[in-house]
Amino acid sequence: MSGSDSSSIQGRTSGAKRHFVLAAGGTGGHMIPAHALAAELGRRGHFVSLITDARGATIPGLFEGVDSHVLPAGRLGGGPLGWVRAGRAILDGRARAKALYRQHKPAGVIGFGGYPALPALLAALSMKVPTAIHEQNAVLGRVNRLMAPWVKVIATGYPQVERLPANARDKAAMVGNPVRAEVLALRDQPFPPLTQEGVFRLLVTGGSQGASILSEIVPDGLAMLPPHFKARLQVTQQCRPEDIDEVRQRYARLGIPADCATYLPDLPDRLGWSHLFIGRAGASTIAELTAAGRPAILIPLPSATDDHQTANARAMAKGGGARMIAQAKFTAVELAKQMQKMALEPGALENAANRAKAAGLPNATTDLADLVEGLGGVKRGAAPAAAREKVLA
Repeated sequence: MSGSDSSSIQGRTSGAKRHFVLAAGGTGGHMIPAHALAAELGRRGHFVSLITDARGATIPGLFEGVDSHVLPAGRLGGGPLGWVRAGRAILDGRARAKALYRQHKPAGVIGFGGYPALPALLAALSMKVPTAIHEQNAVLGRVNRLMAPWVKVIATGYPQVERLPANARDKAAMVGNPVRAEVLALRDQPFPPLTQEGVFRLLVTGGSQGASILSEIVPDGLAMLPPHFKARLQVTQQCRPEDIDEVRQRYARLGIPADCATYLPDLPDRLGWSHLFIGRAGASTIAELTAAGRPAILIPLPSATDDHQTANARAMAKGGGARMIAQAKFTAVELAKQMQKMALEPGALENAANRAKAAGLPNATTDLADLVEGLGGVKRGAAPAAAREKVLA
């Protein structure tokens, strides 16, 4: 177990109102909303600890200064032998989490999905520590689906959530997906000025792990745009390490200015001055696009568990803030066609940006923090707004 030693944590906890443990799998989709909640709880005077895996503990810019603990957590798959190994890891992780809770006595444990959340929540339930889960996607994930009947509160990112167990619906409340403060600040800024001859800034990302299909298709799609449009482009693209050199060379051959990187530490700034986003449809991506009010072309990851990215993208596309292209139909020709419809038709891009912003939930972080404080026994003057937003399965 990593993090501060017992005496250090106890000293820091003594002056805090409550101690909350956040447990999240090591992808950006789980970690970013947990990070936003941690910052808000810290602002309110509470102490926060993180339980995650080795990936989550090393994501740059998240949970800096927070006591982090990496616990064993098996993946539920791989046949009988895989189940045995996973069961042993889960039991080991639960035992370590219980030892942590005995030392630091949390007021609540909040799971954000992903396998590292499972032993943390099981330990809390066995010790009668209040529990909650937050589901970022429009389809309840495996760990959250398993824990839904047992936790006290289920916070969701969407008003309609598939695979929500019938015996858990009454404790579900829609709060939205918390986003980083830097992204939320973009909501108060106007859409970047765009003239017929001005620079058109395009942001392309594939989520926390990148996406090779974007590296394959996007440069060819941009090459098919009309010359007057192509000459205006300025591209920022996140790539996998094995793809980045080839993508840079392709953009150079096309004469399109492009900044390619494997990681974008200043992503909120780049989103702020972008006119159009192209990428995957993870829950955090959708939340940031709608918080900032940025139009998008979304290509859901078809292998995502329960096809939840398609459900995420469908919600934003239905509201008019995005266009969705299934990966099987994601070709250079289709991308060029959709880009021209969004960018060259008068007013279409600005209209999509406004519709994206209208779908945003800027109070998601504070509403979730209200629910969590209630879980931990913090008395408030009125019920949080989120508690009134029931979820439809």
